[in-house]
Amino acid sequence: MDPRLKALFARRSVRRYTGAPVAEADLRALLEAAMAAPSARDLQPWRFVVVTGRERLDRLAGIHPYAQMLKTAGACIAVCGDRKVNADFWVQDCAAATENILVAAAMLGLGAVWLGVHPRAEREDALKQYLGLPEDFGLLCLIAVGHPAESPSPRTRYDPDKVRPENWGRTTGQDQNRRMET
Repeated sequence: MDPRLKALFARRSVRRYTGAPVAEADLRALLEAAMAAPSARDLQPWRFVVVTGRERLDRLAGIHPYAQMLKTAGACIAVCGDRKVNADFWVQDCAAATENILVAAAMLGLGAVWLGVHPRAEREDALKQYLGLPEDFGLLCLIAVGHPAESPSPRTRYDPDKVRPENWGRTTGQDQNRRMET
């Protein structure tokens, strides 16, 4: 694990929180990080709904089948894409913004986890209705954010068998690994 990438490897999915609120300045920093993501043709179709009210967080936990951690999270960021702005690449752009939020949360000492919504139509429809999203918006995911009640260790998942030089059929991962070490 390259120590220069410590912040990236520290990004882990955190599903247990203390219940303490997340500071406005931290939420702003997360959104600034999101909007620093790359975007196809720089169209920036991302839109965000930030939920901090306890009743609303609890209700979101009831709508999304895998979002029980929102009951103790300090905030939830709904990552949306305006399909009128970019119908072709809103998912990719919003995914890049989501990853920036997750890494930034780790850098700020917060915990976060990506809760998938799109392309599950039943999830997307119910959550879009609850969040009052326009019809032209897609909802990529929810991100639970909070003060962590758990501290997963930094890690890498590098697997040389998943990497090939130049062409997939040329060599095995072990051959590649040896080549990269020399």
